[in-house]
This record gives sequence, C-alpha cells and structure tokens, in this order.
Amino acid sequence: MGTRALAEGLPRLSPLQGRFLTHVSVVRVNQIEVTPTRSIGEDEHLDNSPGHIRSRREAFARGCPNGKMTWAISWLALKDDRDEYKQARKLLASYHDRYGDEITFIPGGYFAPMYDTRDHIRQTMHDALGIVSDMVGRGYRPECVVAGFMDAENQRLLSTEEGIHVCQGQIWSQHGIDHGDGDGGICYPYYPSREHYLKPAQGPADFIDCVCLDGWTCDFLTARRDGFQGGFNSRMGVGPIETVGNLGKEVGRKEMMDTTAVHFDRGHALNGFGWVTGIWEVSVGHDEDLTYWLQNIHDRWPDTQVITEGAFGLEWRKHTPSNASLNYRFDEKGTGAPGSEKNLEIEWFMNREFRLALLHDWTKNSPAMAIDFTRYDLKAEEPQGLQREWSLMNVLNQKGMRPQDKPKRLGQLSAEDQRMIFERYPELKSRA
Repeated sequence: MGTRALAEGLPRLSPLQGRFLTHVSVVRVNQIEVTPTRSIGEDEHLDNSPGHIRSRREAFARGCPNGKMTWAISWLALKDDRDEYKQARKLLASYHDRYGDEITFIPGGYFAPMYDTRDHIRQTMHDALGIVSDMVGRGYRPECVVAGFMDAENQRLLSTEEGIHVCQGQIWSQHGIDHGDGDGGICYPYYPSREHYLKPAQGPADFIDCVCLDGWTCDFLTARRDGFQGGFNSRMGVGPIETVGNLGKEVGRKEMMDTTAVHFDRGHALNGFGWVTGIWEVSVGHDEDLTYWLQNIHDRWPDTQVITEGAFGLEWRKHTPSNASLNYRFDEKGTGAPGSEKNLEIEWFMNREFRLALLHDWTKNSPAMAIDFTRYDLKAEEPQGLQREWSLMNVLNQKGMRPQDKPKRLGQLSAEDQRMIFERYPELKSRA
C-alpha cells in the first residue's frame, strides 16, 4: 500500500471478522526491570527456569494444541550468562521452530517510559531486537514488541526504523496499580497519534503506522475504579493473579470466562470480531488455569483463532488502513464477581473522535449516566520527563479522581460534547 500515512485516502476494506485470542508469556530475571541497569521488585530467576518455561508451553498446548503464543523476554534474561538462562533462550528458540511461536522483547518491565528516556528506550529496543534475531536464527524477526506502556515516538520508530508494525503499547484503564498509570485510551486496536500514545491518530498528519494493542482484557465494571478503590481490584478480568489468585479457583475461573464472554458473545455481535488478550509472567505459575481457560474457550467458541500478538495486529492492519472506521461498542452486565455488580450495566462507545461510557442499574431501569467522555480531537501531550502518570484525561474520566469526574446525564454535558456524541450515535438522544 505504500506509505500508510496516506491511509485516509484509501478505499474502505472489508472489516475484520472472527474471534481472536492472544496469549503472551514473559520470561525475566527481576520482577520489574525498569531499565537495563535498574530493577525494582524481587529476583525471580528461580521461577523463570527452563522447567517453568516448559511447563507453561505444555499447559498452553493442552488447552490449545494447534495454537501459537508470544514469548516476551526481558533485557536481563537476554543477557544472563547462567546456564539456566542459556538453556531458556535455546528452549524459546525451539518453540518458534516447532510451534511457530513468536519470540520478542519486553522493555522496561512494562513501564519503560515512566523510568527511562525515549532515546535510551529506542537504543535498548534496537539492541534487544538484534539479540532476539540472533537467538532464534535464520533471519528471524518478531512482528511485534510487547511493552506494557510505550510512548508514541518509539512506536513510530518501531515502524519506520525497525519495520515492526505492532506494539502492545498500552495497558487499558490501568491507574493506581503497579508502577505506571495510563487510563484514557481505546481497548481494541488503533493507530496512535504522534501527540500521545493513547490518542488515536486523527489523520495523515499525526498517523503512526504501528498498531497499538492492549495488554490485558479486564472486566469493564471493575476497570472503572482507580486502583483498589472500594476494596476491589480494578484489573480483574482474564488474568490469573486478580481472579484465581484472589478469588479462588471456582469464582476466579468463572470471572475469566465471564469476561471472555463479554467480547466473544455480545462484543462479537456488536463489532463483527472479538479479541481477548493477556500477559502472564512465567514466574506467577497458574499453568493449570491457562489450560482450563483455553479448553473452555475452545468448547464454547470453537472458531476462536489463537495466534501470536504480531499476527493478530497485522491481521487487523490488513483490514483497517486508518482509524477512520473505528466504532467499537461494548455492553456488559455485571458478572457478580467482587466489583462487578450484577445489577449494573456499562456500555462503551469508542471511535476516532472520542470514547464514552454509560452506566446504569438495569434492574431498576435507571437513567444512563456518563462516567467517561474522553475527546480525542483535542490537543494532547505526553510527559517529557520521567513520571508514573501517563494518562489522557480531559472532559470526564471513569476513575472519578478529579473534581469534574462526577457522573452526568448526557444532557448535562456541554452543547459541543452533545453534538459530537449525537452526531455519531443519534440513538442516544432519547437517553439524554
């Protein structure tokens, strides 16, 4: 297609269809390697042994014999001279040869922009990608980078200098947990703007030809909270730490499947495709839960394609040359897990111009209240220094942390905000 910065002028292609699942496993040395020379958290080398890696791959194969997964390896795990890591690297390379798995790099332990400069991140990624290519051999090149959070400029450079057009570059709705905050984006694929990694490109002038992907599929109701607000875990969804680890096997596994169903049932009907994703560190275990999850997904949605992160991003890119046609819709009634109230229903509307969330009590047919309205047509700017706060918040944010973040009826928003919403979704006028 030539330069995709001109993508706005291309004809509309057939939209992506189907159900997709991407699973990433992380191999590391330290819990959070924020830079190549600085780590925080615990040394986890004993839990990243070849035996643990083999156990994870076998669990994945039991759940999905023909599936492909992505492995993200940290800087220290790439450079460690101990025999166990030499064996681990050989094992990962063999998984590409045997299964077609993707082997790639994870910079900064999910939080590179919060702890390192853009220039240093760029150089680290360049060097690490070369090491990964040499490790796997035969001209191998990963199709994506797994990053947790990644600034817009480095996503642009991945595309223009490294030839990589997919980046797991945001953790949707994360705020007040771990070591970085980043609420305000779209939870399904989009092309980021050069202004801000969470802002969808508005046109050719700010277009970055790197598909930005979420890292964890979360329950939309729990995700509306800040951190552990109210005693609930805002990251609960398909991840084993927040579900099985905190809630027990029965309740936790049910929440994993219920969250998956939001995307593979109603979400699939609304969007034409459904996508569920998660990043599980090898060190956290839960291999039996991975097998259970994948087996039950196959039984319930046998058409699900379990592919690598890069393959999914490139498949979306093939069908979607720009953000012009983005119109993601999600509708979830509470699952009953802690923080996902069964009487509440949340609806999300996400497109190039804005994202909007409506919340109401469906058992009482209460009025819909807007809890989030983030405009993407407004100027945005990323932090220039090192800090944990990388969110994009303007009109109204779901986390409710600022004085203006009070739920509102649609009719209480400004005239310009209402114009934008009703122009795209005229059916919402009756709910103002």
